[in-house]
Amino acid sequence: MDTRLVALKQFDESKAGVKGLVDTGLTSIPSFFVHPTETLSDLKPTHQTPPQSIPVIDLSGFDSDRRGAIVDQVSRSARDFGFFQIINHGISQETLDRTLAAVKAFHELPAEAKAKYYDRSGGGRTGFTYMSNVDLYQSKAASWRDTMTARLEAVVMEEVPEICRDAVAEWDREVLKLGEVVLELVGEGLGLCAGRFRDLSCLGSRIMVGHYYPYCPQSDLTVGLGSHADPGLLTLLLQNHMGGLQVKCGGVWLDVKPIPGAIVVNVGDLLQIMSNDEYKSVDHRVLANMNQEPRVSTAVFLHPGKREELYGPLPELSKDKPALYQQFTFSEFMQRFFTKELDEKSLKNFFRI
Repeated sequence: MDTRLVALKQFDESKAGVKGLVDTGLTSIPSFFVHPTETLSDLKPTHQTPPQSIPVIDLSGFDSDRRGAIVDQVSRSARDFGFFQIINHGISQETLDRTLAAVKAFHELPAEAKAKYYDRSGGGRTGFTYMSNVDLYQSKAASWRDTMTARLEAVVMEEVPEICRDAVAEWDREVLKLGEVVLELVGEGLGLCAGRFRDLSCLGSRIMVGHYYPYCPQSDLTVGLGSHADPGLLTLLLQNHMGGLQVKCGGVWLDVKPIPGAIVVNVGDLLQIMSNDEYKSVDHRVLANMNQEPRVSTAVFLHPGKREELYGPLPELSKDKPALYQQFTFSEFMQRFFTKELDEKSLKNFFRI
């Protein structure tokens, strides 16, 4: 067995995650966290002027005479950037703060308290797991973060750690309501009938991840989350004030600066495929955290609940131009996702005609 694999297994089997490494007081990161030169050189600031920032959309009055203007903003953002931030979305600041605090509190539990939830099998019996690096054994290099995961439609709430149980349940209720609104706006921007995405069970599967990015003593040698595109329809992301999220736009990495009370929304590969390339799923990443204060975020991925049905470009969007993608089941789609490393593995190209 090679030395790198031995080191990976030792890290994985410790079940202490990156937080456990930081708690030992280390001053240099293990070699399997060091990313290739081509990745690290791309992290250096460029002298190009960014084309513009990620759009910020005010959702207040989405059910009033403002709706048409909001739909237009959402549609243009999804087409041009694949990312936007929403404010006045109806979720209270107290709920946002409580959700992030609960994610932080879980990750800062003693290592032995978290260890019983450590599971790399993809969901666990109770729907709640914790681990470090979903692609630990597939990636060229590990990333400096730990993650808790809840399959919200299937999670056994009594088995979720008490320190974050109520917040996870409340966040699911809020995201379910908000997700339905955003999917309706996204659908209207494509000219689809009301309820089209709901009828396709596009809120049927909701995966919540709570990322924890502790201080990294050599943040110039690794990343918090490698460049990737999300596989599903939409992602709703809540981030704390630390920053670090970047989106690739026109060959330039744009910072998605945290806005108090805002939720970041991004298009996933499946939505780009279903929209027949009208909407754009784009690469994004998170820089390693060079600050003593941890970066905390939580994302909910909206996926179809009917995994064995066929998906592809919607028929009503492939009348004026041919379908650009083949049909596939969502199970096949996600199996492809989890058999490759996270870094640079957009699924669109695998299913393009």
